[in-house]
Amino acid sequence: MNSFGSIFRVTIWGESHGECVGVSIDGVPAGIALSVEDFAEDLARRASGRRGTTPRREPDQPQIVSGVYEGRTTGAPLTVLFENTNTRSGDYSNLVRQPRPSHADRVAQCKFAGANDPRGGGHFSGRLTLGLVAAGVVAKRVLGGDVAFATRIAEIGGCTDESHFDEVIDAAMRDCDSVGGVVECRVEGAGVGLGEPFFDSIESKIAHLLFSVPAVKGVEFGAGFEVARRRGSENNDLIINAEGATATNNDGGVNGGITNGNPIVVRAAVKPTPSISRPQMTYDFERGEVAELQIKGRHDACIALRAAVVVEAAVAIALADLWLCNRSRH
Repeated sequence: MNSFGSIFRVTIWGESHGECVGVSIDGVPAGIALSVEDFAEDLARRASGRRGTTPRREPDQPQIVSGVYEGRTTGAPLTVLFENTNTRSGDYSNLVRQPRPSHADRVAQCKFAGANDPRGGGHFSGRLTLGLVAAGVVAKRVLGGDVAFATRIAEIGGCTDESHFDEVIDAAMRDCDSVGGVVECRVEGAGVGLGEPFFDSIESKIAHLLFSVPAVKGVEFGAGFEVARRRGSENNDLIINAEGATATNNDGGVNGGITNGNPIVVRAAVKPTPSISRPQMTYDFERGEVAELQIKGRHDACIALRAAVVVEAAVAIALADLWLCNRSRH
């Protein structure tokens, strides 16, 4: 349900407007240097502030409450929490009777018989990705410095020219609307042999985590869906040396569900924020008819702006779990 992993096991918890959110990680090897300062860079990448992101600002100061002693992991479960200090729950009072289109409001009410926390999306909020980012920091520590991540926003609102991203977002904001985007993550140095076919292949594990991220609606590796339009002679990655380097990387660094030593390349499609300020006509369950919905609150015009580090964290978590699985064999 809220946990993932075989050895590096991650559990996220909390609600958007609850007292705090956080993550607990079991299976972290003992002796890894870790402090609150180590989280700062990735948390800053996720933080709001840029135009097009939510006006909700939280300090997001991590508190390590277990699993670390005198600056090193103990081997016991590691728990990191973040307090929620800037909430405006009244903005969500009307969404119980008139749930937001393309949001989890209605399905959460149905699944949990109305006992769910609706404030700010509750447990279904992007606020919960804070725990994933924290787990990603720890995962990268487990993998070590030889594994390098390079993550970028490859597309926003159909535009692939980074110099025009702000224009696309501004146009959506003027229309009281939102835009989606594509995030690309490249990983160097993962080596050969990570992945447990069939059901715990590299693609399976990474895609499982990425589809757990709110707003991710598509995942592809290497050339992705483009491979369906090619011939084998066009798509095959020819091996050019004894180390297994290939002339191209259409397979995204994976063969048979196992890393082949070339860069892992994965992209995630992030949908437009469903919470937009433009009035929408949608069903009002209290009135029993379609009625105008005006969404209040503070929301991102483009979630993709803050999603790059979340995608990277998901990839790192999957790799750390598979790396520990490999290590357990020896």
